[in-house]
Amino acid sequence: MDLSQAQSGLPLGFAKNSIADDSISLQIDTSFRCSSNPVRSVPLQFFEEKDDGAPRLENGKHEDHNYEDEEIRILGRSMCVKRQRDPKPVSNPCKLLCSEPSFDQRRAAVRSWGNQPLEEADPELNEIMNKEKQRQFLGIELIASENFVCRAAMEALGSHLTNKYSEGMPGARYYTGNHFIDQIETLCHERALTAFNLDSEKWGVNVQPYSCTSANFAVYTGLLLPGDRIMGLDPPSGGHMSHGWYMPGGKKVSAASIFFESFPYKLNPQTGYIDYDKLEEKALDYRPKILICGGSSYPREWDYARFRQIADRCGAVLMCDMAQISGLVAAKECSSPFDYCDVVTSTTHKSLRGPRGGIIFYRRGAKSRKQGMCLGNSGDCSGQYDFEEKINFAVFPSLQGGPHNNHIAALAITLKQVATPEYKAYMQQVKKNAQALASALLRRKCKLVTGGTDNHLLLWDLTTLGLTGKCYEKVCEMCHITLNKTAIFGENGAISPGGVRIGTPAMTSRGCLESDFETMADFLYRAAQITSAVQRDHGKLQKEFLKGLQNNKDIIDLRNRVEAFAAQFAMPGFDD
Repeated sequence: MDLSQAQSGLPLGFAKNSIADDSISLQIDTSFRCSSNPVRSVPLQFFEEKDDGAPRLENGKHEDHNYEDEEIRILGRSMCVKRQRDPKPVSNPCKLLCSEPSFDQRRAAVRSWGNQPLEEADPELNEIMNKEKQRQFLGIELIASENFVCRAAMEALGSHLTNKYSEGMPGARYYTGNHFIDQIETLCHERALTAFNLDSEKWGVNVQPYSCTSANFAVYTGLLLPGDRIMGLDPPSGGHMSHGWYMPGGKKVSAASIFFESFPYKLNPQTGYIDYDKLEEKALDYRPKILICGGSSYPREWDYARFRQIADRCGAVLMCDMAQISGLVAAKECSSPFDYCDVVTSTTHKSLRGPRGGIIFYRRGAKSRKQGMCLGNSGDCSGQYDFEEKINFAVFPSLQGGPHNNHIAALAITLKQVATPEYKAYMQQVKKNAQALASALLRRKCKLVTGGTDNHLLLWDLTTLGLTGKCYEKVCEMCHITLNKTAIFGENGAISPGGVRIGTPAMTSRGCLESDFETMADFLYRAAQITSAVQRDHGKLQKEFLKGLQNNKDIIDLRNRVEAFAAQFAMPGFDD
């Protein structure tokens, strides 16, 4: 082959070799110019022949190699390149060195990673989890939206049901192998309707939402178009952000306000109760497509009949978010939204005492009248409700993927308990404990929003003590009391972060009675005194305030008292 005929894809490189003056080193780049599959260059070197002691045939070739000759011309000089032929491929070297593992070995390998207990598989995480378990046991839990689930629910949550994918609804799944998953979800449907005393001909239910916020957004997505209007209680007044929320500067905080137009109604600043007259006036002007009742921090009953009247007058669907009070509703310890509302959503953990998730109830069948009022959107009392298909489609496939089957199983366990007399007695005790705690704080000259409570929670206005909710919350946390700061709608209409929300379901689940909440009231008041002293010495600025909490003897003393008190009570789901 002449160099003049060499292809550009096979460039030749020359170099003077240091071994012999007249020896020539030649490199042939045999890589194809293909950017998607480059091949490594193969260097070929030519030196004066040396005797390496290996036996050769008459033609000078090694007897143990196969070669083929290729003639090329360099500067007019003919040269013969010795290129070794590719050897025959050998079998997988791994197979030559080791045999295929036996079935027992393969099974042992699966067990080695698949059947290890947590303490062996991940000691670091196990240690952190045990610390959280100890925190729960030695602390006083007063966050109104938290509770403790039973051991059976925990077992379902940590079960093999987490392995299965089941997009769709019972009988209409995307994947196969869901025969038993369908049975679990159908059972959960039945128990949900039973727990709230609902007729399956008039109400349907979806138990797949991952949270109540997801449930609420699914309702908006199913029944509204982007930009349609919703109206709920202002979050600073005790509403929830998933009902729409703008910051004072106009920034849209929740997806409900980003994708839909939201406008709030508020409390009466003098009484702390919902101002239904102003609510009606605003609703008639604003004309929302969905009117929302229910909130996150409202300690009084809801007038669902009045909401129904207003919804009918402005042509709105009436939706209730009963996340905080669903347990009370199921136990018939408060008025029921099901008598008046078109759609009802809830979390499944708070007062309901189940796993963390959401649930949606919706009317189905023929529309009807209730106590002279039309149930249904746009004031139309004829025809059929069309909520079911729209809401179910919004949950899946519009907003979620596969449901969490372990959660649905745990919810089914919870709903079975909810329908029992024992659960009703539990909710009655929750209310008694809330009343006892409110009375104890009032005796200590503490100010409560609305002056008390009708349900499981109360709002403590700390502004009369000169405290902020943020500072008080932190002191309580260091004393192993958990509650949460909340905004207080002042008498002049101004919003102040000077309050805390306190709930009784969690400690009632641990067996606490009225006298125990009297003791907790003493702890809470002592924490307020400590907060006041630290603020006096270090100020309200968070950085300086926190310095005053370090190694504070009063905090250490109160923490010891709290832990000794809490350790007396059992923890649901914990080993003895």
